[in-house]
Amino acid sequence: MLNLWELGVLGFAAYRATQLVVFDSILDGAREKLEMWHAAKFDSKVRTFFRDLIGCPYCSGWWLSLITVTVYLTATDGWTGTPLLVHAVECWAVAGIQALLNRWDDSLSGDH
Repeated sequence: MLNLWELGVLGFAAYRATQLVVFDSILDGAREKLEMWHAAKFDSKVRTFFRDLIGCPYCSGWWLSLITVTVYLTATDGWTGTPLLVHAVECWAVAGIQALLNRWDDSLSGDH
């Protein structure tokens, strides 16, 4: 089971990953290609889903939190000895931390 320190660090890591995917200019080209892919068939529910997922810091943040916790548990061999349900709650906790950080960031200057 992850301790509070690990959950906090993973929450900050998931927050940063979310900022990268949703807002950072380094991925502007990829987001533009996704927009063009969606525009080519704008009534596609699958294309709309992916466009909305990449554009929403809370949607992307949930998945990136899940990936962050999964990578961390795999790298540290943290899967053993803890029920899977506990790891699911850890993912929710990390997602909650990154969502709070995104909400706080949104309340600052409106640079996005």
